[in-house]
Amino acid sequence: MNKALDIVVFGATGFTGRLVAEYFVKLSDAGHQFTWAMAGRDASKLLAVHTQIKASSSVNLITADVNNSEQILSLVRQAKLVLTTVGPYQLYGDTLVKACAQAGTDYVDLCGEPTWMAKMIPQIEDMAKASGARIVFSCGFDSIPFDLGVLFLQMTANSQLGQTCSRVSGRVKTMKGTFSGGTIASVLATVKSAIKDQGMLKLMKNPFALTPGFEGPKQASSHHLSYDETHQSWLAPFVMAPINIKNIHRSNYLLNFAWGKDFQYDEMIMMGDGEAGKARAKKAIQRDKIQNILLAIAPTRWILKTFVLPKPGEGPDLQAREHGSFEILYTGYTSDASITISVKGNKDPGYGSTSQMIGQSALCLVEDISLELVPGGVWTPASAMGISLIRRLEGSAGLSFSYTPE
Repeated sequence: MNKALDIVVFGATGFTGRLVAEYFVKLSDAGHQFTWAMAGRDASKLLAVHTQIKASSSVNLITADVNNSEQILSLVRQAKLVLTTVGPYQLYGDTLVKACAQAGTDYVDLCGEPTWMAKMIPQIEDMAKASGARIVFSCGFDSIPFDLGVLFLQMTANSQLGQTCSRVSGRVKTMKGTFSGGTIASVLATVKSAIKDQGMLKLMKNPFALTPGFEGPKQASSHHLSYDETHQSWLAPFVMAPINIKNIHRSNYLLNFAWGKDFQYDEMIMMGDGEAGKARAKKAIQRDKIQNILLAIAPTRWILKTFVLPKPGEGPDLQAREHGSFEILYTGYTSDASITISVKGNKDPGYGSTSQMIGQSALCLVEDISLELVPGGVWTPASAMGISLIRRLEGSAGLSFSYTPE
């Protein structure tokens, strides 16, 4: 089936969707040739955004509601790939991803909802394989820097040590910026569902929730006070570790266990050295425990959602997005050696970097990755796009992946 468009940005009137559309306008103005359209449920809002971001007249507008299966199927049939920022995906994602899997249309999203992903994989895997649709979840800050960071580390280990690492530690060194209102809405929706379904709670705690039929070794705990000798820092739980860990184990699974069936991965945030770092780590661990309790209380979720946290569609201004940054260190261990690499981003992780990461993921699938190279199925960024996406992110999205020999 011939597709008139390369990419449709679904959710272009939302905060992150608009950032993606603005990014595509900049790429187009710089001479990058691809056909794309903006889609959403409100035609007047689409037109307003189209005008405000000064999109070309060649950028079409498509009206479609996630709850209207006929409109969604019509949308996906027009495009080689649909990029969606419309979440929480467990509330609004089923119809779209199933339509893509059915129509042979590639798909990328910003999903950080492992319970929804675990539910959808068995429902759409065979359909996507049959149609040739490449479905790639988690193409934003969760989990591209982490997923591709581990891939880059393992590639570097192969080159420098002659083998991959059976154990990898991810350490968030710095993170200046914010989480998106959409990410927070997804977390709250997941917590609400998990309270009703204890099976979901068990799945949330399982690092192998996205590797059907495979359970690997016990993974290191991130909820106890610990000190990283390699980086000389006390550690605390990192809020995005539960989704990143699952995606990284799925990447290993999809790469035919290139890192071994005994592969272990842990992910924490660095709090600094000395007594001050230790005190910060203790405080963060205690806060994490309290938050886990409070989030299980419905009134608390309502208070946070209503008064404290950014709502979907809200986000920081341009200056805040442009002046954000992050750095994550990955150390891999073999039986007799270790190796460390760094992943850096030069924008706010939740918005500035995320919008460019998902934009380049979409372009990478459409322009670089043939069906012969990666057939239809449900993939991760590392397993589907790997080094091709790393090069794109370094060239056009302000990320760097680096190794400095000791």
